Amino acid sequence: MAISKESFVKAIEELKKNAPRKNFVQTVDLLVNLIDIDIRKTPVSISITLPHPTKENKICAFLEKKTPIVDKVIVKAELMADWPKNEIKRLSRHHDIFVSAASLMPMVAAKFGRILGAAGKMPNPKTGGVIMIENETEVNNTVKKLRTIVNIKAKENSIKTAIGKENGDVEKIAENALTLYNAIMNALPNKKENIRSVMIKLTMSKPIKLKEK
Repeated sequence: MAISKESFVKAIEELKKNAPRKNFVQTVDLLVNLIDIDIRKTPVSISITLPHPTKENKICAFLEKKTPIVDKVIVKAELMADWPKNEIKRLSRHHDIFVSAASLMPMVAAKFGRILGAAGKMPNPKTGGVIMIENETEVNNTVKKLRTIVNIKAKENSIKTAIGKENGDVEKIAENALTLYNAIMNALPNKKENIRSVMIKLTMSKPIKLKEK
């Protein structure tokens, strides 16, 4: 199904107009419901930078040397220690993106691969998450690129992703929605034929269904 930016603008304006009053700023979410696709057999994985980023990702890096550029660094000596599963899961919960020096990837895969892989957070060479030559410039460029990237790995036939805040600019939220919708559609094997419906909602509101243009 094809949806225009104007359709997103209209739906977002309706959401804001009828938003339930809360004592916090609600998030605007995009929901894309899929059809005729088995996620287990045909994984849907997307990495994209929105035109108007909604947040900065918290990054954990496996590196040879410490650096203040990254939120958390695990160096080789620390990587070689025993890592209980609950500690790896805690690390995964508290960080959005993981990157690694190429030299440490075999060890990262062996110790963290199962848990980070299941969460869709293993350092990804396709998005620049594996640093081939570790130096300050390369680490800085990698972090700058990945700070605002959105990673989506569908675990069921419904994809939900934040596209802004209820007090944000309607045009910018709509541009995020359109960019993300097109990226999801183009990642599907049968494109728009694999999309059952598209909705947007606030954290505490009922969803509004988008119509084709």
